[in-house]
Amino acid sequence: MYTYEELKKYVESCMRCPLSQTRNKAVMGRGNLKSQVLFIAEAPGQNEDRDGIPFTGRSGELLDRLLAEAGMSRGEIYLTNIVKCHPERNRDPKPEEQEACMPYLKYETWLLRPRIIVCLGRIAAQRIIRPDYRITREHGTFIYRKNTWLTAVYHPSALLRDETKIPETIVDLRAIQKKLEEL
Repeated sequence: MYTYEELKKYVESCMRCPLSQTRNKAVMGRGNLKSQVLFIAEAPGQNEDRDGIPFTGRSGELLDRLLAEAGMSRGEIYLTNIVKCHPERNRDPKPEEQEACMPYLKYETWLLRPRIIVCLGRIAAQRIIRPDYRITREHGTFIYRKNTWLTAVYHPSALLRDETKIPETIVDLRAIQKKLEEL
């Protein structure tokens, strides 16, 4: 059994895929280790690669505002990515890159034992919930699997490109907060 700090050291020294050759910093998840809500995105962006912290920059600022609007804060949740290193030019992580990092994500999830997992965006939802998940049709719906509620919302970077989806995302986040209160 590894502690969070030991897992973080493994992630930071990982060389399991070619992304390790181009990263500045591997980005371990961060947040409240006792949180019942785990947010999972696809991969760190350029700012995260520089800072070593998930969700910095404009996407992180928007996520913080959306969480506040729903009655949550970063201090109450845990944020991580499927892939721990930044894919160049913000491309989608390749399946083999995702597969290389899955042991880390599984162990993070095991350490946290969340009651709710929130996938941020299509790629995370298709990896975590099911391969044919349609974020535009299914966002905000809950699926119960292995003692955990799974759901997905739009990724903050997608909301920066299409702000018309922000109200739907606030509704989805409020439903997550309500589900958490019910649990």
